[in-house]
Amino acid sequence: MLDAILRIIALTRKELLAVLKDPRGRFTLFVPPIIQCLIFGYAASYDLTDIPYAVLDQDRSAASRELLFRLDGSGVFHRTADVDRLADLKAAINDRQALLAIQIDQEFERRLQAGLPAEVQVLADGRNSNTAGTAMGYVGAIVDAFNVDWRASHARPLPPSPSLPLPSAAVQVTTRAWFNPNLETRWNMIPALIGTLTMLQTLLLTAMSVAREREQGTFDQLLVTPFRPAEIMAGKAIPSVLIGMVQATAILLVAQLWFRIPFVGSFVTLYLGIALFLLAAVGIGLLVSSIAATMQQAMLYSFMVNMPFALLSGLTTPLSSMPEILQRLTAINPLRYGIDIAHRVYLEGAGFDQLIPDLWPLAAIALVTLPIASWMFRHRLT
Repeated sequence: MLDAILRIIALTRKELLAVLKDPRGRFTLFVPPIIQCLIFGYAASYDLTDIPYAVLDQDRSAASRELLFRLDGSGVFHRTADVDRLADLKAAINDRQALLAIQIDQEFERRLQAGLPAEVQVLADGRNSNTAGTAMGYVGAIVDAFNVDWRASHARPLPPSPSLPLPSAAVQVTTRAWFNPNLETRWNMIPALIGTLTMLQTLLLTAMSVAREREQGTFDQLLVTPFRPAEIMAGKAIPSVLIGMVQATAILLVAQLWFRIPFVGSFVTLYLGIALFLLAAVGIGLLVSSIAATMQQAMLYSFMVNMPFALLSGLTTPLSSMPEILQRLTAINPLRYGIDIAHRVYLEGAGFDQLIPDLWPLAAIALVTLPIASWMFRHRLT
């Protein structure tokens, strides 16, 4: 047993030296994840802070000016054009000068004063459906606030009458977002990158490990060493897990020190979850590594695996929005559980017992992929 552990440690040291001895290799492993984390933190955001819009105000009344003033004063909308014709309003969207075009009916104020519905038409550039939908939601919130204030300021008190019941109190909705008070996309995106970026690098690194040995001609030397197939597999897996843990730590530090996203969970729980997640990812990487004959094939196979995993992980699209067959397919995706673990521990402060629904599928994936990879190593070594 001790001899086996010493052989695994020796092979692990050899793998780490092969990966880290080259300065370019060290740069590739640790700098790109940090840069990608920064890029995702600033660029991959669904939060709109600058929405250009054009206006066709056919009423030009105090009420329409008040509504437009609320839009301009929100800090999110900025007016790019005041037009006089509907054709110019459409042209502003067609030429991408405005994301939204707002048309206020010429009887806007009169209908409001009469207690009738007043029409405001909002045209959105649907070529970017996510942005347009979010922007229209912002407009709806501002219009709702305008309606409440208009009713409050123009309500006519009724004379007291014993035959009429007293008016009931108005319903006031108070909203509060748990775990992400300001609903910032960054708070959702950055913790998810702990799993996403580490899996991309770990799976690729593991898949290329044996392919590199074959291309360099050192794989045949393993055949005449006293290493068992399981020991070779462990020696290939452990370095990838260690490097993945370092990459996860780097992303975690960026999230806390640069983006100032508060961590409310336990580091022990997070790292235990990441370790099991990386073990499942390494099992898949070893399967790819045992199939690929060259580094080029290993890289190609890794991208073929990583892309579906990323798309079906829930990183950008909620799993509940996917077709049912794809939702079932995500059950074999370790990245789905890795992202959920990072979110729940980082933002919710979930404990180990609360992560059982995510941990046991990762353990199952590792228990299936690692023995199969070991069998394939044994098959190649015999």
